[in-house]
Amino acid sequence: MSTGTVQPQRAQHPAIIRSSTILTRRPKVALIHYWLIRMRGGERVLEALCEMFPEADIFTHAYDPAEISDRIKQHKISTTFIGRLPGATRHYQKYLPLMPLALEELDLSDYDVVISSESGPAKGVVTRPDALHICYCHSPMRYAWDHYHLYRQKAGRLTRLAMPVLMHGLRQWDVASAARVDHFIANSSFVASRIRKYYRRDSDIVHPPVDVDAFAISNEVSDAYLLVGELVAYKRADLAIAAFTKMGKRLIVIGDGEERRRIGEGAGPTIEFMGRAPQEVLRRAYATSRALIFPNEEDFGIVPVEAMAAGRPVIALGRGGALDSVVEGETGLFFREQTVDALIAAVERFEAEQIRFVPERIAAHARRFSLGAFKHGITQSLSGLGHPYADALL
Repeated sequence: MSTGTVQPQRAQHPAIIRSSTILTRRPKVALIHYWLIRMRGGERVLEALCEMFPEADIFTHAYDPAEISDRIKQHKISTTFIGRLPGATRHYQKYLPLMPLALEELDLSDYDVVISSESGPAKGVVTRPDALHICYCHSPMRYAWDHYHLYRQKAGRLTRLAMPVLMHGLRQWDVASAARVDHFIANSSFVASRIRKYYRRDSDIVHPPVDVDAFAISNEVSDAYLLVGELVAYKRADLAIAAFTKMGKRLIVIGDGEERRRIGEGAGPTIEFMGRAPQEVLRRAYATSRALIFPNEEDFGIVPVEAMAAGRPVIALGRGGALDSVVEGETGLFFREQTVDALIAAVERFEAEQIRFVPERIAAHARRFSLGAFKHGITQSLSGLGHPYADALL
């Protein structure tokens, strides 16, 4: 398995032209992030970009300063007109149909380099003809593409009726705006394949940064397995709960969300819900768990890397970003079908082979996804562009 930056064979994008231009100043950088409402994986990437480009300005749709790290708040942060609409920090997703227009209204004419952080609408900004636009893509918008039908099934009646028309237009804009990007960087092989599918573009791969130094191996390991994440439909916590209820084995669930009540109704006495936990509790849960259960298809998935940084193996669905982070038979095991029986079989296989998983080796593997590895990957990707603004940033 390769980590860091992967340089595929690709045709150079027409906007990236080698030039003998000599710059007399450092390029001015803008960072575009979809929304700043809470600190999750995408915001940790933005933090790392802020460290790399300390003079950059940030643009976003909606911003809640109380929920955002001091590192990000050190930068000048501006919102699109979405941020001035009623209830923007709580109901920002309801303003999704307006976000393409909001992005295109941003005046970025002062900026030489634009780096968009894409998962919600972010990459559709209009830049100067000579500016360099790099998109770090966490995921093409899931609700517009491969998760569209799942989101529609879970939506309210009015939203369900409106989605076909709204998403049809959003998909057209999403593809058109991809042509405005000079260079794509994907956060995993899985996302790179989706960029190729939906946008017909190649990309480098730079895995997101994980604070691996925050986790440590414990000499005390319990008999309980661990599930960590937001309790929403596509993360399939229901699958893990059903499997461990059926086996009568202990499962600790850390996280909360809209599915909490529904999945709790079918949980047996061996399932323990802890809700959202502070970092110190989460770190100890990782370190003392028998193994992490990861039943969902993620774009990358920071949770498995955090568990491995604590020396614990991962039992994961063998699809999506987990294929980049988990090494079969060394740092964890895969199950190939997203079913209760397949997960049970994987747990039984893990318990039969548990002696194979060495905490020190697992933790050493997790270090491949550190902040330093991320910065190196971004630098390596920029250095291969042959663009004067990229060269001037290095």
